[in-house]
Amino acid sequence: MARFRIHKEGYSILFVMLCILVVYNTFVYLQSPKSILFFVGLCISVLAFGFFIYFFRNPRREGDIVDPNLIVAPADGRVVVVEPTEEFECFEGQKYIQVSIFMSIFSVHANWYPLAGVVRYVKHHSGRHLGAYLPKSSHENERSTVVIEAPNGKKILMRQVAGALARRIITYAHVDYHCHLNEHLGFIKFGSRVDLFLPTDSEIFVEIGDATVGNETVIARLK
Repeated sequence: MARFRIHKEGYSILFVMLCILVVYNTFVYLQSPKSILFFVGLCISVLAFGFFIYFFRNPRREGDIVDPNLIVAPADGRVVVVEPTEEFECFEGQKYIQVSIFMSIFSVHANWYPLAGVVRYVKHHSGRHLGAYLPKSSHENERSTVVIEAPNGKKILMRQVAGALARRIITYAHVDYHCHLNEHLGFIKFGSRVDLFLPTDSEIFVEIGDATVGNETVIARLK
């Protein structure tokens, strides 16, 4: 049976939350040890803390993909966009295929590198906090952009996008880093989305509505 793990990004939040809940429930108990308020508050506290532990879960996923041209899903969620588009931040309006994965609050929120290669660009942008399912959230919301150069010389762009609830994007990538599959790129807290921009000659294996499993679902193949 796999051991349940908590992501390191949740350690401080869970510790603070536990301290607050212990203090609150101790205070209520000392005031009214047998009151219905204490028991209701205790049940809500246990459920809330249990949900946060579930949210920050960190499943161990290690794939054995050997084809360096395969693009693997960087996140759990559901595909909400598969369409040709232009990308201006790094590729000067060149045509790309955008594949977007929406992550609900029930998804694993760790993000994985979608392929092995070398990180060529990393930049965080401040912005709005629109619903992550909206198309314009990719350009208007708080976001972090990472460009990875594959072994064949082609470049893909991965963008972490904050949502209406997400208030912090964590990105571990840095320029000239040699990244690998089975490795975390970052973490997004509380509902979000991940965009992939792939060369137009890529072979796409997913459609809108498909569920994805981070570091497992194959999204595309570079030509």
